[in-house]
Amino acid sequence: MSDTPPDRLSVNPNSPFYDEAALARGVGIRFKGVEKTNVEEYCVSEGWVRLSAGKALDRAGNPMTVKLKGSVEPYFRDDSAEA
Repeated sequence: MSDTPPDRLSVNPNSPFYDEAALARGVGIRFKGVEKTNVEEYCVSEGWVRLSAGKALDRAGNPMTVKLKGSVEPYFRDDSAEA
């Protein structure tokens, strides 16, 4: 696997942009320079993230999301550097 995260990634297994290998490696997101931990999906080329909106669920049981536009910077987390 390359050192750059995919252009578009989703945590929903039903999405065509779901990538289990990338998620297992650990992807972090900086949105407008701020670290976000509640990102459900992102797209770097289009410049948006989809964030979960609290604990609210839709009628299918999926989290309700809000789509925000801005600069998106994905990166792979390196646990060895934090220790």
